Amino acid sequence: MRGNMLREPLYVQVHPQDNVAIIVNEGGLPRGAAFASGLVLTEAIPEAHKVALADIAQDAPVIRYGVEIGYATQPIPRGAWVHEGLMSLPSPPALDHLPLATSSPLPMPPLEGRTFQGFLNPDGSVGTKNILGITTTVQCVAATVDFAVRRIKAELLPLYPNVDDVIAITHSYGCGVAIDAPGAEIPIRTLRNLSLNPNLGGAPLVVSLGCEKLQPVRLIGADALPVLQQENYLVRLQDDHHRSFGDMVAAIMEMAERRLVQLNARQRVTRPASDLVVGLQCGGSDAFSGVTANPAVGYAADLLVRAGATVMFSEVTEVRDAIAILTARCATPDVARDLLREISWYDDYLLRGSVDRTANPTPGNKQGGLANIVEKAMGSIAKSGASAISSVTGPGERVTQKGLIFAATPASDFICGTLQLAASMNMHVFTTGRGTPYGLAMAPVIKVASRSSLAQRWSDLIDVDAGRIATGDATIEDVGQQIFDLILDVASGRKQTCADHWGLHNEFVLFNPAPVT
Repeated sequence: MRGNMLREPLYVQVHPQDNVAIIVNEGGLPRGAAFASGLVLTEAIPEAHKVALADIAQDAPVIRYGVEIGYATQPIPRGAWVHEGLMSLPSPPALDHLPLATSSPLPMPPLEGRTFQGFLNPDGSVGTKNILGITTTVQCVAATVDFAVRRIKAELLPLYPNVDDVIAITHSYGCGVAIDAPGAEIPIRTLRNLSLNPNLGGAPLVVSLGCEKLQPVRLIGADALPVLQQENYLVRLQDDHHRSFGDMVAAIMEMAERRLVQLNARQRVTRPASDLVVGLQCGGSDAFSGVTANPAVGYAADLLVRAGATVMFSEVTEVRDAIAILTARCATPDVARDLLREISWYDDYLLRGSVDRTANPTPGNKQGGLANIVEKAMGSIAKSGASAISSVTGPGERVTQKGLIFAATPASDFICGTLQLAASMNMHVFTTGRGTPYGLAMAPVIKVASRSSLAQRWSDLIDVDAGRIATGDATIEDVGQQIFDLILDVASGRKQTCADHWGLHNEFVLFNPAPVT
């Protein structure tokens, strides 16, 4: 491939107005490196870091993506390295007087006839996996449930070949918390909706201790609880008839086997691509993420929206500095106001913790060429594509609409993934520039590398190499189509992601903004 043989100096300029570009060459370039444009480096610049395309005066804007990502704290000559130490951070955009649905994109032509093979649930949702899930009400029962799940996998699962896996929804919540405080509804509804994820068949099993604050009736809901009791799909460890640890484990296994019988009878059937609920996320991002992996995912996102699917992008702090672009893209002013409501709530949440925007990016992001949160935000929103934002949901809420959705979450990979699963995600696409072995047990995770060097070095952890875009070996459309096709194949069970191949499944992490007592 040309990317493997790349020797000539190469940079990527995103927008014609940009006065910086990023270095493409693996390992960076030395002082004196000359580009075809006539630009010559005045100093060595690492891979993915920014070079000044013109002289930038002190206090003048540094422009990337066509927006001001910072201001020069000293004169920066053409050909110099433009990094965090030479830039001041712009003020955060105010949330009042923003454009509300002023440039909402027109619907793109429908994409018809795209299908996948999935598991149809009684509530009409569709799974891409067929998993037995066991929900816990409190951390106290986690070790017991984990013990039971190990036995279920070893002794029972081989008897039910149509069932893909058995997972325990364990967590650190449920007791010792201010369960009625403002914000407590977020972890509670997250746990409830995790248990209703389409890949679990939409029917929860529950293990409770008995004395915890988060009682099953509150976790699952008063209407559903009698059904659970009637069908014996609830185990309470403190019940008198459990005379030993062995009794508790046996009760969980008996409950699980009743569900395994039901799940094993399910078969994949042909379903339209509109039944997909795809969550998008980035982690370990670098300066390439916004020009290769994220735009390619954005192209795939537009294809999914055209096919009638639901596509979620998230990570409040990583879209906050691009909020004017997003409010303008909303389908209606009401959707834009919903978006502002979630952003404002998160601003207040961070303010209470005395946290400012400099907490993001991470040290690794900065090593990968991202100078500040403005630059990171512009790259992050690229994965949302160009469709209108049709709806906004709060953290832990289920998504009920089709199209492009903003599902409000923190930027933490594991909290975001957990909240997207609660929102009904049945497929996940995760972009990375620095690399991560991130994975989820409840939904397949397709990992897209922003750089070919990462994809080649971690060939058994990365599913798609988007770095070919930077070297000219592929277009955004080429890689976006590859991602779209892979989503359909993985959703159908025809292909397996690297994370699922290795069983790399991170723990659920709840978002709990309420106090702990």
